[in-house]
Amino acid sequence: MNVTPSPKMISSVLNSWFVANARDLPWRRDGFGAWGILVSEFMLQQTPVSRVIPRLEEWLARWPTPASLAAVPPSEAVRAWSSLGYPRRALWLHAAAVQITQLHGGVVPSGVDDLLALTGIGDYTARAVAAFAYGHRHPVVDTNTRRVIARAVAGVGEPSPPSRARDLDAMGALLPHSAQEAALFNAAIMELGAVVCTSRSPHCEVCPIRDDCAWRAADYPEYTGTRKTVQKKFEGSDRQVRGLIMAELRSTHRSVTDAEIATLWPDAAQLRRSLASLVTDGLAVPAPDGYILPE
Repeated sequence: MNVTPSPKMISSVLNSWFVANARDLPWRRDGFGAWGILVSEFMLQQTPVSRVIPRLEEWLARWPTPASLAAVPPSEAVRAWSSLGYPRRALWLHAAAVQITQLHGGVVPSGVDDLLALTGIGDYTARAVAAFAYGHRHPVVDTNTRRVIARAVAGVGEPSPPSRARDLDAMGALLPHSAQEAALFNAAIMELGAVVCTSRSPHCEVCPIRDDCAWRAADYPEYTGTRKTVQKKFEGSDRQVRGLIMAELRSTHRSVTDAEIATLWPDAAQLRRSLASLVTDGLAVPAPDGYILPE
């Protein structure tokens, strides 16, 4: 069994598999423009696809261009974000829309450096938009990509904690020379990690590169390397309390009083701490009689 598959083999096999098996997702359809892809990438950060799709469709129906989002107050973006979680993303997306409108004539830029200069856009999102919206040749690395490379190439069950340089180099070594094939491969390897080479229950029996997977060839050795910090449970966490406060702020167009906020959670200290963090993040704005969403 070959345990060191060539980059050309991996990309060729996965691209063929992806063409035949890719899920039908809105951002993969012909004509889905750069703005839609940018919005989808913001929404997909730490949020399952099934929750993103309906909210994405609502968002783009309401704000089909960056200029249309930039024309409304940030509070409207936060309200529309609703239960997607991590509502700072809504503020960042609104700020990015304003920047695109003012600095780029309302057109999402295609260059990685220009994209990185927008609020809320990191290395992954910038490269994803450049690759998927504009067809540029860039390695795009997400959690699924890192897992597939760790298993198939490095022969370990889990990727080590993220490292920008190391991760981009590893993906870059596999990337086809053709820009079109490279964009396809970026999507293909993510898809494999999302639906086949999953974290807890990989479906090795249907994996298109199973016969050349270094981890499988080594009989699935247990991972003993460094692990990234596991996020605390949501139940009872500050994230849950923040969510309760945000839901209250979104439910009305008036100020929410301290007395009303005090009824949301029994632990007063945790409630104050969570509210203070929302104020720091710009999601809750002090008003004379309580708190409001950012305007």
